[in-house]
Amino acid sequence: MKIYNTLTRRKEELVPMDASELKMYVCGPTVYNYIHIGNARPFVVFDTMRKYLQYRGQKVKYVQNFTDVDDKIIKRAKEEGISALEVGQKYIDEYFKDVKELNITPADVHPRVTETMPEIIAFVQGLIDKGMAYEADGDVYYCTRKFKDYGKLSMNYIEDLQVGARIPEGEKKKDPLDFALWKARKTDDEIAWESPWGMGRPGWHIECSAMSKKHLGVTIDLHCGGEDLQFPHHENEIAQSEGLSGQKFSNYWMHNGFITVDNEKMSKSLNNFFTVRDILKEYDGEVLRYFLLSAQYRGPINFSDALMEEAKNALERMRNCRRDLKSAIENGEGTMSEEEKAKMEGLMKYKDKYIEAMDDDLNTAGAIGAIFELVRDINTNLREKCSREFAEKMWQLLDELTAVLGILRKEEEGVDAELQSLIEQRAAARAAKDWATADAIRDKLAAMGITLKDTAQGVQIIRK
Repeated sequence: MKIYNTLTRRKEELVPMDASELKMYVCGPTVYNYIHIGNARPFVVFDTMRKYLQYRGQKVKYVQNFTDVDDKIIKRAKEEGISALEVGQKYIDEYFKDVKELNITPADVHPRVTETMPEIIAFVQGLIDKGMAYEADGDVYYCTRKFKDYGKLSMNYIEDLQVGARIPEGEKKKDPLDFALWKARKTDDEIAWESPWGMGRPGWHIECSAMSKKHLGVTIDLHCGGEDLQFPHHENEIAQSEGLSGQKFSNYWMHNGFITVDNEKMSKSLNNFFTVRDILKEYDGEVLRYFLLSAQYRGPINFSDALMEEAKNALERMRNCRRDLKSAIENGEGTMSEEEKAKMEGLMKYKDKYIEAMDDDLNTAGAIGAIFELVRDINTNLREKCSREFAEKMWQLLDELTAVLGILRKEEEGVDAELQSLIEQRAAARAAKDWATADAIRDKLAAMGITLKDTAQGVQIIRK
């Protein structure tokens, strides 16, 4: 598999340091609110990356953190009249509810800042001991100019950053380019931890360096996140981690592109800010996941009602194919004929095409295209009655490829006694050419949100 490595600005073959396990770190959410669609994109994209690597036989250790102490969390705690720790736990719980709807598999480890304080403090002290950081009245800052490779990820180099740089009022750092590793507590009621520099809490950037080191080691294979994290967050992670260890922090970096809403930047002031919870009121989670994977992950993607409807309709085509296959399995019998074996071999070319797309920098759009070609040929094969084994083999292939993308995972609703009775009454009416009764039953089913489709494999139930 080749991926576009942000660090080198080119596609490179993804080769883990240890073939037995690829170490992967993804920056998680700051838990002060429900996740929004911009958060959802990296979570879906890199969950798919993990699923694909595992599909190809690569064991992955996947770590995604929670930032559960932050200025925004402290502010939300005051607004809601609860502690910062309670705010963090509340929105971590809500996060898991949302991502379950998106078919995102939980990480192997979900470390929290509040549970990593000893490691963070030791990391900061290590930087001070190496002369890469300094304490100033309870705050600790990183000496950015002492890290000679600063800017190698984002291309924001020291000579460019220093133009017009100034020290904000209230900060005691020596250089405008230095950044906070530890922040002294400002008020007695602010959440804080004991440290060699007094009561305080970590800066934003240090947490990921410490959590990655704790759970994955000094050097990792792959670090992922949104494009907006390249600078300063990921750049500062590199500076901290490599400044302490003297070794490379991550061999590969992947960043997903931004999301716009109706071609405008998402913003609360523009009233176009959507949480995943908002979207799930209108669309099921698989539709949103499909939408987020329908474009190349590195490019921008535009969110709109029209595009979500397109995603819904496209996904429904896949679901219809799966329903037809289910009917074929239930109504078919016997093993594959020689002709069907030849057809099955022909369908395997779509698996090859799918793998080729995914191996090319996680081209999920190309992979979806290969699935639709498979669906088209499956539909062609289902126009005539087929053996049960042939239908099962086609089902298995469709299920295998869609599972990696995390779509078509929802089970169809069962057929209760009332629905079964109506299906049988309609069949009897049609057999007797009692079209008035058959039409009346059709209308009753439509009112229930159900359409019956007669196929060569039997009656297919389509739900709105």
